Amino acid sequence: MPKRAFVSSDTDPGRAIPAPPEQGVPPRRPDAEEPTSPAELAGEPRVPGAAELTDDTIVRRRSDRPTAGWRRVVHTVSGGVINPGIGSVERRRQHLTLRIRRELGRPHKIAVTSIKGGVGKTTVAALLGLTLAEHRGDRVVALDANPDAGTLADRLTGEPGATVRDLLDHIDGVDALPDVARFTSLAGRLQVLASEQDPARSEAFHRAEYEQVCAVLTRFYNIVITDSGTGMVHSAMDGTLAEADTLVVVGALTLDSASRASKTLDWLVAHGHRDLVSRAVVVLSADRTSKELDTARLRSHFSVRCRAVVDVPHDPHLAAGGRIDMGALRPATADAILELTALVADEFGSSPAARLP
Repeated sequence: MPKRAFVSSDTDPGRAIPAPPEQGVPPRRPDAEEPTSPAELAGEPRVPGAAELTDDTIVRRRSDRPTAGWRRVVHTVSGGVINPGIGSVERRRQHLTLRIRRELGRPHKIAVTSIKGGVGKTTVAALLGLTLAEHRGDRVVALDANPDAGTLADRLTGEPGATVRDLLDHIDGVDALPDVARFTSLAGRLQVLASEQDPARSEAFHRAEYEQVCAVLTRFYNIVITDSGTGMVHSAMDGTLAEADTLVVVGALTLDSASRASKTLDWLVAHGHRDLVSRAVVVLSADRTSKELDTARLRSHFSVRCRAVVDVPHDPHLAAGGRIDMGALRPATADAILELTALVADEFGSSPAARLP
């Protein structure tokens, strides 16, 4: 198995550290895509298409307006006359945003899971959905597949409203996007499909019904994010894993939580999902941690098992457990979520064109 990369908040929370190339293998850009066309497979040079002619790649800008630090102060105080441009941090954010906007050729299903509750799984699913919806022009929906009255809608819209059970009850009448939208709520540009809040009804949500819902959602949405239930053995989880294109496993920077996250990977490998694990992104929340813990060793453990590891630092706004406001996040938290979203978008297929200087 190839060596992986991880993102550590101890250094730069927005920067992935690539593993060195294997002996005899030429280095490859992290965002480079595999050759897919007959011409590329034959070794012929790639021919750019019209999709690469965008504002991000072609329009030369005199200088981007800085939004943080001393550069912003100089720009503001001078009334815009003096523009020192953006710094490395903001330039990094621009690059991550470009990766998030990469072309998506077919519907993509993302599963966010954890074998242990209370580690921020639903929070990560919500933040991932909000970020994808904010930076992309296509349709994104977040589905709460928790059979035990999940809280995804609470974190995103405040009120669950209609639920996935309501959609299932009327699924034969769904012929167009407005038919689905009757059962979703809106958080920014993100559509949210809540889980059933009545325990008597939510128990009936099983694999076949999840697959029904997923089939409908992928007809009308480009990206489907599933916030799965805690644990791995309930029926809906079977469907979630079978349908997933990308897996996000959430843990925390504590021994018990990290151990559970690693056992999640063990379970997945043992049940035929080795490839999904090798391409997975592990998110480690720092809401609970200790200086006595060797966090670098924890990151290293996951970095060799999965594609990447992202640290999400403690954030008072998220820790409150209320409705999420992206503007209330600390900059380090926002950068970590942007990095996570870019890593997930790397699985979409088509590499983004480079920005001209």
